[in-house]
Amino acid sequence: MITVAKPMKNPPAYGVTSVDHALQLAVILQVEGPLTVSEAANRLGVARSTAHRLLSTLVYRDFAVQNDDRTYRVGPVLEIAAQTQSNVAAIRAAALGPLRTLVDTLDETANVSIRTGRTIRFIAAVECSQSLRVGSREGMVLPAHLATGGLVMLAALSDDDLTALYASPPANGSDERPDLAQLRTELRAIRRSGIALNLERSERGVVAVGRAVTNASGETVAAVSVSMPSVRHSPARMQDVVAALTAAAQAISTTL
Repeated sequence: MITVAKPMKNPPAYGVTSVDHALQLAVILQVEGPLTVSEAANRLGVARSTAHRLLSTLVYRDFAVQNDDRTYRVGPVLEIAAQTQSNVAAIRAAALGPLRTLVDTLDETANVSIRTGRTIRFIAAVECSQSLRVGSREGMVLPAHLATGGLVMLAALSDDDLTALYASPPANGSDERPDLAQLRTELRAIRRSGIALNLERSERGVVAVGRAVTNASGETVAAVSVSMPSVRHSPARMQDVVAALTAAAQAISTTL
């Protein structure tokens, strides 16, 4: 058997040092765990002020979060990457066909999202053809309690699990902490109906409707949602939206 050696990697001719340092920190956080500003500075051989700026940028882009003890750990983006990639890939692959059918039926943008802790990330999206439309959210990370898919997935938790999820203060100072009493009331309504209705909650002028995607064990693993400009939303249209959304959720769940 002939073994072919892999070519040695050479640094890019026009590499940007700050980008390289940020990527190194992201890898350290994901592979080795939390670290302080001083530890980051020592690992990179840079000043503490530089390390702090790099970590702050990672926090801003959801690659890291700051703990109460001022250490930094992986954020939503890397937490999702740390999940079994085959699971995320399987959900996305199962979703794309039903999403296209959903968009063909309603001519509104459709998304699939997954939850990691208190946040959700959009892993698949198909835009509609209308000139006035909600754009793709693929790749975006949002607080779970403010997003349609997040509400759907939070509704799958028990009251005790929900309390535990929000027991500690937000790791990121910009995170908005929900009113748990109000949130529990909303989630009970979602459990009864199976539908989450978001009336401009996460974005002004946008209405979204969501439904759970389940695996073979009946566990909620994702959410499928339809987003539309508020000017096209009406109670009379909800029956058609919910019917198409339910068909999409069932199709994805059956594939999984």
